[in-house]
Amino acid sequence: MKFGWDSTTGLNRQLSASKSQDDPCPGDLTYGVETYNFADFVMWKGSKKYFRLGPWNGNGFSGSSNINPFPYVTFNIISNEDETSSTYFISKKSLITRVVLNQTSSRLERSMWNEKVGDWILFNYYPRDDCDNYGICGVYGTCVGTMLPPCQCLKGFRFKSQEGNSVDWYQGCVRNNPLDCQKGDGFIKLSGLKLPDTEHSWVNESMDLNQCRAKCLENCSCMAYTTLDIKKASGCAIWYGDLFDLKQVQFVGQDLYIRMSAVDSDHEETKGNTKMKVAIIIAAAILGVISVVITYYISRRHRNMEGRENGWGNERQNEDMELPLFELAIISKATNDFSSHNKLGEGGFGPVYKGTLPDGKEIAVKRLSRNSGQGLVEFKNEVALIAKLQHRNLVKLQGCCIHGEEKLLIYEYMPNKSLDFFIFDDTRRKLLEWSRRFHIICGIARGLVYLHQDSRLRIIHRDLKASNVLLDGEMNPKISDFGMARTFGEQSEGNTKRVVGTYGYMAPEYAIYGQFSIKSDVFSFGVLLLEMISGKKNRGFNHVNDSLNLIEHAWRLWKGGHPSELIDSLIKESCNLSEVLRCIHISLLCVQQHPTDRPSMSSVVLMLGSEITLEQPKRPGFLFDKKSLETISSSIKLESSSTNELSLSVLEAR
Repeated sequence: MKFGWDSTTGLNRQLSASKSQDDPCPGDLTYGVETYNFADFVMWKGSKKYFRLGPWNGNGFSGSSNINPFPYVTFNIISNEDETSSTYFISKKSLITRVVLNQTSSRLERSMWNEKVGDWILFNYYPRDDCDNYGICGVYGTCVGTMLPPCQCLKGFRFKSQEGNSVDWYQGCVRNNPLDCQKGDGFIKLSGLKLPDTEHSWVNESMDLNQCRAKCLENCSCMAYTTLDIKKASGCAIWYGDLFDLKQVQFVGQDLYIRMSAVDSDHEETKGNTKMKVAIIIAAAILGVISVVITYYISRRHRNMEGRENGWGNERQNEDMELPLFELAIISKATNDFSSHNKLGEGGFGPVYKGTLPDGKEIAVKRLSRNSGQGLVEFKNEVALIAKLQHRNLVKLQGCCIHGEEKLLIYEYMPNKSLDFFIFDDTRRKLLEWSRRFHIICGIARGLVYLHQDSRLRIIHRDLKASNVLLDGEMNPKISDFGMARTFGEQSEGNTKRVVGTYGYMAPEYAIYGQFSIKSDVFSFGVLLLEMISGKKNRGFNHVNDSLNLIEHAWRLWKGGHPSELIDSLIKESCNLSEVLRCIHISLLCVQQHPTDRPSMSSVVLMLGSEITLEQPKRPGFLFDKKSLETISSSIKLESSSTNELSLSVLEAR
């Protein structure tokens, strides 16, 4: 079905909500296309804008931040003099989908018919959070859901209403330095944005980005420009007047070039000797290329020699890790000779240090302890694995260093340390309100989906736990520590006599029999999810009612009809109760006794991002008693990947 305007007939195809499921009379919620020069997709409550999905940019809707994009949907957007419309197609013909407006929840919902349950299953909806509320942060303000407060000013702007320490976040922002069109303004590039409200916009499909910039500079009222179609890298979109309803978008956000004063812009518009500048740039470029070529060959020769000296040799070259090798002297200087003041923490395989490279870039250096259980094989394994992994929810490996017995891994630095630093501390846990915890949970789940099914290698992590989830500056989670990870091909499971991991997170079949699979990671995720909800550790948990671990405690509350008692008291009053209870349900599905009963991580992501009906969980399989300890000790050799995690969190023998 087409959706939008037919200019030749004046037909406007909109969606309207019924007052309720039982009352088909029209409600006040409508959704349609605003036909400005740059078509915008908007929801209204009565006559007021309530939510704006943002214009189509050739690759997606610029304001879409759905954590679980539906894989079978293809959109087709038409925008010309005769028509402004949208249609979508389902590539899998057996699926039946619908889009409706729900007056009760005040949102646009996409659902899929499930024959097994005989009902529509929700898989996408808008608005998703407070940042989707129209214009919530005022002019030149951008809403960032992962920050406190969520309303932030764009670079080069400050809050409009500010007296002392009191700030009215929602009044918008003003420039630090005023524009001076006559003397010459410039632009700054901001990335990952939902494009502003398009009421005062202008577009041209034939212009390129440079022409778009020039066009904007011609008019002192032009405040921003961008590419019209980012997929084709063509076209020009321009905004006049103040920019409104901006949002930081994690997935399909767009670059936006915003007009600034010369002192604030990335490139000042000055009138110098252009020919001289061009000549200098060309000469510098030529010298730079020559230097890079010479450095490359010298570095390559040096690395080959170093590789042979340290046992990598041809094997390292054949692995083709495409990863920088750092000199020990550089890393030693960056960490102040591995000073205790730079130490971030201590893992089972050795300490981790904060470092700063000569260019000012901050890094985290994992120094393999000579007495650790991770030898050269595990070290090579971690390097080879992480070098090939690229995902926003996996920690990024910057390089490595091997010098004699020294083995170092250089990671991107995570300023907020690890999840356990927050979730198990009574003071810092207050900073993790439920919306932030849910954001972290979803990020971890997406990272595991990538490892299990979307990466080139397909990986079982085998040591997922709170201390192995790092947090960046915006509290985005990144899974780390792949020393115990294993790749798999067609077979998604394996067997080992050397059980590694952390007690309290191990799946029962792995701890007892050494059998691991992607469902082992699912079990660990379920434990981590319970810890996020309760603020309590599974390892070492001991309840007054004889619940010997967190899983058993959660199961007893679930069976007794009181799952809400599991919720951390610090978030209980302010959380979305139905969302938390759903997460408890999902966690119990993940920690079921038999691997075949546990959902895949892709199913978990679907459960987290929709209201699909969940099955009832079966009894968990990781409970404590003395016989279990004897079973584990006699059947298999156990090792822990973290010396400070050694705890006899054992399971119920079956």
